Amino acid sequence: MTSEELFYSKKPAFDRVDFDQASDYAEGYKAFLDIGKTEREAVTAMVNLARNAGFSPYQRGMALQPGDRIYRVNREKGIALAVIGQKSLAEGIRLTAAHLDAPRIDIRTVPLYEQENMAYFKTHYYGGIKKYQWTTIPLELRGTVCVCRDGKMVKLRISIGAAPDDPKFVITDLLPHLASKQMQEKMADGIKAENMNILIGTKPSDSEKGCKDKVKLAVMEYLNHKYGMTEADFLSAELSCVPAFDACDIGFDRTMVGAYGHDDRVCSYPAATALFALQDVPENTAVCLLVDKEEIGSEGVTGMQSRFFDTFMADLCRTQDVYPEICYENSICLSTDVCNAYDPNYADVSESRNDARMGCGFAIMKYSGSRGKSGTSDASAEVMARVRLILDGANVAWQTAQLGRVDQGGGGTVAMYLANRNIDTVDAGVPVLSMHAPFEVISKIDLYSAYLGIQAFYQA
Repeated sequence: MTSEELFYSKKPAFDRVDFDQASDYAEGYKAFLDIGKTEREAVTAMVNLARNAGFSPYQRGMALQPGDRIYRVNREKGIALAVIGQKSLAEGIRLTAAHLDAPRIDIRTVPLYEQENMAYFKTHYYGGIKKYQWTTIPLELRGTVCVCRDGKMVKLRISIGAAPDDPKFVITDLLPHLASKQMQEKMADGIKAENMNILIGTKPSDSEKGCKDKVKLAVMEYLNHKYGMTEADFLSAELSCVPAFDACDIGFDRTMVGAYGHDDRVCSYPAATALFALQDVPENTAVCLLVDKEEIGSEGVTGMQSRFFDTFMADLCRTQDVYPEICYENSICLSTDVCNAYDPNYADVSESRNDARMGCGFAIMKYSGSRGKSGTSDASAEVMARVRLILDGANVAWQTAQLGRVDQGGGGTVAMYLANRNIDTVDAGVPVLSMHAPFEVISKIDLYSAYLGIQAFYQA
């Protein structure tokens, strides 16, 4: 055998992937990103895509046949989709699991205040962020408010800042002329979390002369007129500020996509659309699970640690008189989450032999976690071999990945929560530059390779 056959190396996949097809696929992905900047919006967009692909909502007790295409939504923040296969569920499923939430700036439950004739929202950041990256950028306000009146609840969807003529919002920063002390702080301390207040208005109301907080009153008058809100309705609201810019192509060659929310919608989208694209009835039932709360530990009723997935699978298994535990032990899962892309500008924290490279394809990661592999499922040799054979058999461009140098840091995915259910699981996803920033970058080649690889996995 030659050295090329004996050695392993990561190579750009432009000679193996049709770039025009990758670019066409990326257009749909960019549209999805712009629509779904919160997990609720992303689920709504997924439901619309699923219905267009022939999927129907699953009702408990519904009779199912091979080829049926179904979905179930979890509290508007997660979704499970399935194509029923030819084999019994006792022989396992082909599962992909990804998350729809992304780092953001959440509005607190008592957020509105006025100071020095300026109105602000108090905030609490969500997920792991570099706080300084979220200052001085335009922000949109998106979310849900449950207005409570006369013993009744009215649920409202809020979206301000997305339309061309909408106002935007901002977290201000200190001018460099007065920032000598700030500039000497550690980067983690330069912006204080309690100072990440969102500027929302400066015009006072003239409707009530005795009110001392006239700018705050003007804001509440606007919200009351437009949405019927009083200040108490913030208590039953989920409002977030997200970056107010759309997904776009990056580079002279347009080979990359820059956007907010690649982590992890860049894996959620191919996991779902690969399922939608299945033409033939797969041998094993194919399931795509998209969850919430991964960025804060996968807790809660919409996170991966909830029983939503178990209940959904138990319902399916009952239709075939199969124990879910038997289904799980014969299943295999791709935990489709992003990994870091090797960045030459920060080579000192990367491991060039093992970190994923932009444009080299779908990234397979045996383990994530941090330091001594803490917080990972660590896929077995047999599972890695199984995935290799699937991807190579379908001629998918793929590569290996890890999360930087040992002891540098690290991170986790939902993989261990699937593995804890006795499901063979391996991490697989798309490499990302500037992960968790308001504006992240991915390769169209890697995105499309993920789509092709996941489709091959469903059909294996």
